[in-house]
Amino acid sequence: MTYELAIGDRAYSSWSLRGWLPFDAFGLPVRVRTARLYSDALPALLAEFPPARTVPVMRTPEGTVVADSLAIAEELASRHPEAGIWPADPAHRAVARALAAEMHAGFAPLRQHCPMNLRVSYADCDPPAAVRADLDRIEAIWADARRRCGSTGDWLCGAYSAADAVFAPVAARIAGYGLPVGPEAAAYVAAHLRHPSFRRWRAMALVDGPDQETYRRDHPQRPWPGPAPLPARAVAEGTPENALCPYSGKPVSDLMEIGGRTFGFCNPFCRDKTVADPEAWPAFMALLRGD
Repeated sequence: MTYELAIGDRAYSSWSLRGWLPFDAFGLPVRVRTARLYSDALPALLAEFPPARTVPVMRTPEGTVVADSLAIAEELASRHPEAGIWPADPAHRAVARALAAEMHAGFAPLRQHCPMNLRVSYADCDPPAAVRADLDRIEAIWADARRRCGSTGDWLCGAYSAADAVFAPVAARIAGYGLPVGPEAAAYVAAHLRHPSFRRWRAMALVDGPDQETYRRDHPQRPWPGPAPLPARAVAEGTPENALCPYSGKPVSDLMEIGGRTFGFCNPFCRDKTVADPEAWPAFMALLRGD
């Protein structure tokens, strides 16, 4: 039973990230379809998912189309209660749903001043008062959720849930634009940056098509503040340790070197996404470990 999910550019489409995370973070099977934002490819793709007007949009195995990231999370939770997409405790689940709803409907100044861009990090973006007010509110509701749910770990309502998934692009904005937050909020942002599903998405975002000029800003840049990828590089020749691509299972055609070892992949995309962040890819890490 596999779902189908249509998304936009991984580097820039924050709502696509919110729609995809419940699949990857909770181990649900999905076939992803992509189209570049601000191109003719997007309406062409959406035409296959009527009546959706924007991404993300999901098609269930039975053929029902569900648009909107929050609706997708709710539908997946109802179909897969064992996955833990929402907290099991009713009081904690209520807190998580309220958080997700507020994120879904609010924080327009933050979104407008700091559009998500996973390919760059800025040292400072001089946030105006309206953005600082959004940050104050975000910190307040994050702290309130932790208090009401008794959460002492990385996440807002206990274990990772859909409430955290909807705030992943906010964490990416705080990290990517160097936005000022307190220590507790900064720790929550850091947890997102090291979450395996977020890292997988960002690894794909780094090689998922050319830059979109509309997202470029002239702020001073700095290195991405999340975990550093393993040092890796594409190579033209060598003898790979594996005969089949760890992602597709197809014969290898492209090579990558990491730590003095050479591995093969079936095409440049598989190779390049691994170079982008090999630690983010379970299949490749299994190959490294010799599983």
